[in-house]
Amino acid sequence: MPYPLKGKRVVVTGGAGFLASYLVPQLAEAGAEVAAVDIGDYDLTKAEEADRMYRERKPQALVHLAAAVGGIGANRENPGRFFYANMAMGLNIIEGARAHGLERLLVAGTTCGYPKFTPTPFKEEDFFNGYPEETNAPYGIAKRALLVMVQGYRAQYGLHGIYLIPANLYGPRDNFDEASSHVIPALIRKFVEAREAGTEPVTVWGTGAASREFLYAEDCARGMRLALEEYDDPEPVNLATGEEITIRDLVELIRTEVGYKGRIEWDESKPDGQPRRRLDTSRARERFGFEAQVGLAEGLRRTVSWFEEHRHEARGIH
Repeated sequence: MPYPLKGKRVVVTGGAGFLASYLVPQLAEAGAEVAAVDIGDYDLTKAEEADRMYRERKPQALVHLAAAVGGIGANRENPGRFFYANMAMGLNIIEGARAHGLERLLVAGTTCGYPKFTPTPFKEEDFFNGYPEETNAPYGIAKRALLVMVQGYRAQYGLHGIYLIPANLYGPRDNFDEASSHVIPALIRKFVEAREAGTEPVTVWGTGAASREFLYAEDCARGMRLALEEYDDPEPVNLATGEEITIRDLVELIRTEVGYKGRIEWDESKPDGQPRRRLDTSRARERFGFEAQVGLAEGLRRTVSWFEEHRHEARGIH
């Protein structure tokens, strides 16, 4: 049943984050009254804080984007914290949705929840068919468990909760912090700084053989808006492009776009992470008409250009 957003009070958690910076305008464009909340407003790992958020903001719909997350290095260093924070926030948000009679709930999942050796393209029905890749398993399993909770609350309490699984996101305004960023912003920063300093080589983790799929953040936000308005079923849905690229080829694309001409050194003592990632996009297309619009080459051009022009305000740059 369609859920028109016009006039609805919608809360977006993780409201100061990268994806929220695209989603909030999308929801406002649909006519919603949007409140973006973040850790400075409410510590959602605490049940009483989540309850206070529901009481004060009185949402009719909520999009749960808040997460403790990072790249391979951050996942290896913070397995306990990432598991606890993501599990606790999700538990409190979903229980609060039930207790406060939320009309619609959208929970953002993660491709890290898929099993390490999922056949490609990743189909939603394979989400539980194995253990995730070890370096990000605590994060992936915590987020995976929230799907079970959303489905259980729909079955028992009639909660209108949906669960989306976006591919790896990138785009302008991403996190460019060396310690916690994902692969695209990390590489852009490394190549730009090496080009300007005239230093080489640039060291990249792993062998370059692993593949990934990347979704432009603005496309993801549009998909989430469509799902909130048009989708109301228990099955999870991938948001993706359906195209994959090896890390080695990605490195070459970014190197060329940045204009770095020095050497690249592969640190094969560091993990590659999950061997392959490419998601099946048919369910999103069939259920609520979502298809990605921005290709990787164009998205990288926009992201590099933004970083070059806004480095002083980029997240993670001090």
